[in-house]
Amino acid sequence: MRIQSWLHTCSCSSNSSTATHNSTISLLKQNQQAYDTSTTSSFVSETPSSAISTTTTSSLETNLSIQTLPSIPSLQNQTPIVFSVSHHCINSLTPHPSRPVTSLAVTNNLLYAATDHEINVYDRHTCTILHTFNIQPTSNSTKAITFTDNLVLTTHQDSKIRVWRNHKTHHRVFTTLPTVKDRLHRFLLPKNYITIRRHNKQLWIEHADAVTGLAVTNSAIYSVSWDRTLKIWRLSDFRCLESVNAHEDAVNAVAVSFDGIVYTGSADKRIRVWARPAGEKQHVLVATLEKHKSAVNALALNDDASVLFSGACDRSILVWEREDSANHMVVSGALRGHQKAILCLVSVSDFLLSGSADRTVRIWKRATDGRFGCLAVLDGHRKPVKSLAAILENDEASPNNTVSVFSGTLDGEIKVWQVAISSQSAHYPEMDS
Repeated sequence: MRIQSWLHTCSCSSNSSTATHNSTISLLKQNQQAYDTSTTSSFVSETPSSAISTTTTSSLETNLSIQTLPSIPSLQNQTPIVFSVSHHCINSLTPHPSRPVTSLAVTNNLLYAATDHEINVYDRHTCTILHTFNIQPTSNSTKAITFTDNLVLTTHQDSKIRVWRNHKTHHRVFTTLPTVKDRLHRFLLPKNYITIRRHNKQLWIEHADAVTGLAVTNSAIYSVSWDRTLKIWRLSDFRCLESVNAHEDAVNAVAVSFDGIVYTGSADKRIRVWARPAGEKQHVLVATLEKHKSAVNALALNDDASVLFSGACDRSILVWEREDSANHMVVSGALRGHQKAILCLVSVSDFLLSGSADRTVRIWKRATDGRFGCLAVLDGHRKPVKSLAAILENDEASPNNTVSVFSGTLDGEIKVWQVAISSQSAHYPEMDS
């Protein structure tokens, strides 16, 4: 599956968002039915943002005029906590107007932005470009960017994983996976070859299609691809250790917990859970999570890996939690509000950010009772939000919970947002629905 259905449903908008929004969000606990079908309006106005400067107090919930996955209960009954939220777009970057922003990643003070094959490095505070690498178009589109130590790892449409060394003023290719050494070690033995298409064979350590997702943890690299496989690489020498036939269709996302549990999301509508038993060399299938009704596009784990978030073309974000009686996740509810496919998810601190084909970014936070509230909707993009990156600011100039958010779209635009969130002591009584 090469082109997801959301690409055919995206519409254009001519409005842009540059204004500051200041809101006090009361997350009120309500006595609702198990399956939430109410319709309430978002606090973000539909007026062009150039004319907006508002301060409001409202119960911020989601527009559920189109109910998705009705068999899964909503997790959006709100607890009596009040948050003061201020968000504004502080910059807009357009590296290449004709090229989609395919991946964003943040490390320390640097923002990495992939537009097609090129990767631009910015100072994330000043938004000034420092340098550009992977300039040659031979790798095709860059799909994912991640980091380990002083290395940058990127995945590409040409089925390769490239490892770059950061020399501050430039990036240089350190190696490409699979490495030449790994290929030479295996190419003589017929058992190391697999059939990928009719009359076409290749080494099992090679991906056969675009590498769409990457995770680095536990001294290992985990990659997934449209070739339906999950591959595990040893970080110390970049040798491929395993190749798992993970799904029946393209694999779009991967997330790995600190204890080595691997989650893969696919166009076959499934999320699969993988683990390596103690004393074994191979990962085995632990569980298959089947609740989405369309392709799974994005996965994210919270900080302690106790909660998994999944986003799909069915417009819902599902929340999965580990049961005491099981060693895998079960669905606990859904977060609704986006009007089109969920394309990307990022978890930072106790916040979840979601980007959608509806051209918005939503920021979610969990309350003490386990329910979620949508704290803000960042709008103003003219095309689907394909990539997200976020970082929690911890310096003295950023009081309370200040999150810097970077959102990239299919028309080549990158917006830089600053979101300040602080809790207040005010409480509200329970209200009947």
